[in-house]
Amino acid sequence: MASNDNKRSIMVVDDQPANLKLMEGVLTQQGYNVHSFPRGRLALAAATKNPPDLILLDITMPEMDGFEVCRRLRADATLSSIPVIFLSALEETTHKLEAFRAGGFDYIIKPFDAEEIRARIETQLKLHDLQAAVDRHNLELEQLVQQQVKEIAAAQMATIFALAKLAESRDEETGKHLERVQMLCKLLAIETRRSSQYSSRMTDDFVENLFLSSPLHDIGKVAIPDAILLKPDRLTPEEFAVMKTHTTVGSQTLKFVLEKHPANAFICMGIDIARSHHEKWNGSGYPDGLRGGDIPLCARIMAVADCYDALRSKRPYKNARSHRESSDIIVQDSGSHFDPNLVSVFCDIQESCEQVFEQLT
Repeated sequence: MASNDNKRSIMVVDDQPANLKLMEGVLTQQGYNVHSFPRGRLALAAATKNPPDLILLDITMPEMDGFEVCRRLRADATLSSIPVIFLSALEETTHKLEAFRAGGFDYIIKPFDAEEIRARIETQLKLHDLQAAVDRHNLELEQLVQQQVKEIAAAQMATIFALAKLAESRDEETGKHLERVQMLCKLLAIETRRSSQYSSRMTDDFVENLFLSSPLHDIGKVAIPDAILLKPDRLTPEEFAVMKTHTTVGSQTLKFVLEKHPANAFICMGIDIARSHHEKWNGSGYPDGLRGGDIPLCARIMAVADCYDALRSKRPYKNARSHRESSDIIVQDSGSHFDPNLVSVFCDIQESCEQVFEQLT
């Protein structure tokens, strides 16, 4: 119960008018703003609207005793930290224990001494203020730590993305391929969460990790010789066999990172994407010939995004296809190359995919 004169507010709850009047006199003389209530329900309603700094609470009252009043205060998030001092004629130890179990901070036996009341109230208010200061300090520290963690994570992600871009830069034709694939994967994942049988697996963490790890899909191409990677013609079977090793090289490289950070979900997903984004739904892909649901879901999403972007992009050995041609090819390969459920998702958002490609080209 705030006051314009900065006095601390004390709520007194007692069903005896004489006790209320006595406490009002004592506390007002000691410089407090006093708000008195003869019933627990009235006190709770008033405290909810305007919380006091401290509550003096009698135990024996009609309708709702002091123990129950205190329990309800502790159950309310906005009132739970208010210091409660029980003020009662009950002297038995069992009553005192019940008071503390209910959430009381102190217990004073009637008849009371005015100086004792003042000392007990001051002590509880000081403790409450100190605890509030500690809580604020802890919150500030937590926010500072979270900000620093975010900055460190952002720096790490920027470094990883830079390394992926470095690998991509060997092929000048790819342009903003990584950025486009990131956005396409995110679009597919978000729509998958809304409309497919995989929705329960599309957690916020999954979507975020997919977005962050998708640029790692071709990181193994750093080990592919320029003569093969930049060849302007189609690859021979022998050259294609070498090209396919970028999946295993990439995943193995990331596994070395995982050994240092074994609980890192982002790296785990990066390994799955790097190794399995060229697997096919019918089992004819590489490097492991995985089939259907055995292919990691993140890699299946990447396969659709990567293929769409590759079809739309010009390469030394091929011209770029239109959005319609690229979409038709993906639909035709549903159930053979691609997960049919994800192709259905792609069809629902293909206009958005086209916009991503056009904006990031």
